[in-house]
Amino acid sequence: MLNTYDILETIRMIQDQCLDIRTITMGISLLDCIDPDIDRSCEKIYEKVTRLAQNLVKVGNDIETEYGIPIINKRISVTPIAILAAAAKGDPVKFARTLQRCAETCGVNFIGGYSALVQKGYSAGDEALIRSIPEALAVTENVCSSVNIGSTKTGINLDAVRLMGKIVKEAAERTADRECIGAAKLVVFCNAPEDNPFMAGAFHGVGEPDCMINVGVSGPGVVRAALAKYPDADITKISDIIKKTAFKITRMGQLVGTVASERLGVPFGIVDLSLAPTPAVGDSVAHILEEIGLERCGTHGTTAALALLNDAVKKGGVMASSKVGGLSGAFIPVTEDAGMIEAARCGSLLIEKLEAMTAVCSVGLDMIVVPGNTPADTIAAIIADEAAIGMVNHKTTAVRLIPAIGKKEGEELEFGGLLGSGPVMKVNANSSSKFIARGGQIPAPLQSLKN
Repeated sequence: MLNTYDILETIRMIQDQCLDIRTITMGISLLDCIDPDIDRSCEKIYEKVTRLAQNLVKVGNDIETEYGIPIINKRISVTPIAILAAAAKGDPVKFARTLQRCAETCGVNFIGGYSALVQKGYSAGDEALIRSIPEALAVTENVCSSVNIGSTKTGINLDAVRLMGKIVKEAAERTADRECIGAAKLVVFCNAPEDNPFMAGAFHGVGEPDCMINVGVSGPGVVRAALAKYPDADITKISDIIKKTAFKITRMGQLVGTVASERLGVPFGIVDLSLAPTPAVGDSVAHILEEIGLERCGTHGTTAALALLNDAVKKGGVMASSKVGGLSGAFIPVTEDAGMIEAARCGSLLIEKLEAMTAVCSVGLDMIVVPGNTPADTIAAIIADEAAIGMVNHKTTAVRLIPAIGKKEGEELEFGGLLGSGPVMKVNANSSSKFIARGGQIPAPLQSLKN
């Protein structure tokens, strides 16, 4: 039986509290597009992706209209392109240009999967693809890239970490005339999930089916509004409120995923139970933490409050969906979160505190702007630190740093849209070069030996 209160509550969530489905992402396997002739491989990719995803945007728009649920992004993720590059001779950037054509033909916001998995070392095609990333991201608009450099099971590939420090810097330099957007489309992972619907880190893992639909939910504004009704509640009550709110948000994601799967004729994969913020007022994870009781995000107690939030989101969301995966939890991207931007501007939120927060949140150091003269080895060391947190704690961590070429601490980059804007944050000036230059493999931790 329909409950009028529940209907009105959902309408309020959508109209006043920025509730939305952040993305429906179609994952497509390209394993059957492998070909020693790179041009033929690209033709196969274009044919398959455009055939399977030709109605993705239309179906998303139809669901928005019929159910009144905003679906902000429609995206595609594909098999890590390094696997196809291993078999084909030629410039890997041809694959990136093909993916761009696919995105334009299908009308999607982003296409992810210009990726390599090198947590234990390079195989054929990996290094060539990684070295091509700056050019690939510079000559395309909608292509996103990711590299997995570590895992709990294998340890951390420090040689790959060192290379990624250089790649991140070069990606920013190649797009310096566009606010260094190349680096904003590149993620470096530890323990990368194979079914993540969120960009820039989405790729379609080799263990996934041929084609599937994954959904990423959002709703920080809804959680904050729910907490605002209980200004004097104890922390146990706060957790319970978040769980109940996350349940409602995730049910909407389950509905959208189920309907999209049926209409597109492909399996429904997972709902990612994430609170994904935006620069819009009232849609901030930082503001949830402040509603819990912090004067400003970044002050003492921030990590504990974020741990509570992340745990409650997962507990509430997992009851609402039969298929949960991806990253799942609370995201803390600086430039994409109005509250994080404010906290960074006033000096309350520092990179060191953000690193501590990543030990208990959904992903990692995300959308952080650093000075343009930051050395590549320092960027690599930041990646290594974040990967170590993921490796030791059996969790996904990631780094998306944007070196602001030509800018220094206190200045700002302005991306616009969901990527937002943010201040150039201070980076420790002491060198990590000798550590990074050692290379080799940081061994897997003892807790990896579970068999």
